[in-house]
Amino acid sequence: MLDFQAENGHKTVLGMIHLPPLPGTPFHEPGSFPRILDEAVAAARLLHGCGADGCLVQTVDRVYEAADSADPARIVAIGLVVRAIAEATGGRFPVGVQLMRNAISPSLAVARVAGGSFIRAGALVGATLSASGLIEAAPLAVAEYRKRIDAADIKIIADVHTMHFSWFGGRKPPAEVAAAARQAGADAVALCHRDEYKAIEMICATRRSAPGVPVILAGYTDHDNVARLLAAADGAFVGSCLKSADGGTGLDKDKVRRYLDVVRGLER
Repeated sequence: MLDFQAENGHKTVLGMIHLPPLPGTPFHEPGSFPRILDEAVAAARLLHGCGADGCLVQTVDRVYEAADSADPARIVAIGLVVRAIAEATGGRFPVGVQLMRNAISPSLAVARVAGGSFIRAGALVGATLSASGLIEAAPLAVAEYRKRIDAADIKIIADVHTMHFSWFGGRKPPAEVAAAARQAGADAVALCHRDEYKAIEMICATRRSAPGVPVILAGYTDHDNVARLLAAADGAFVGSCLKSADGGTGLDKDKVRRYLDVVRGLER
């Protein structure tokens, strides 16, 4: 079970597993899916073995639909990846699903059926501009679908100010977006900022506006700043600073261990 606010001060570390373009998308490389699957499972095993709390399987298909939908082949492909990871880690390693840009309902379905524990929602409330167009949330439809497939136990982490979400149509503070996301059914919220001090300010404001809602950092942490940032937040999605030096999709075991050593040092 994924616990964002453990009583012992435990910080939740969720490693990012970025999938290359999947079947059903225009930039998919024919015949590459077995390799994509194997690399994702290897990354999850590494994260699990090093002591991470879970992983988020996220699509990186380069171009996306703006609506809450996804190509059937793409849904099946990520479902196979999630299932393989769940089996390879013994079912005790929480696996998250995010079909980009904002395919929340397909992500919930994959998590429910394939053995996932949570999803990340790019836009659970409001709207945001993106290269794929205007991404508009449909919180009522998401809540109805979540109930219909009996996915209340599939946690939702909602972006409120991240690389993928910035409130469109006015200067609504992330703390207010967080309160709205909680109202719409979010179990936790994700936020980040390149400026470390602004990120901490957003976390503190969110604590005041939406007390009790776990705050997960959605980027810009590294081995140098994670101790300061996680002193304020409950956990972090982490990917880039754990990648191998060759720039591929693989993770570097030493980087993963050093990052986790810093985080676990906060808990002692």
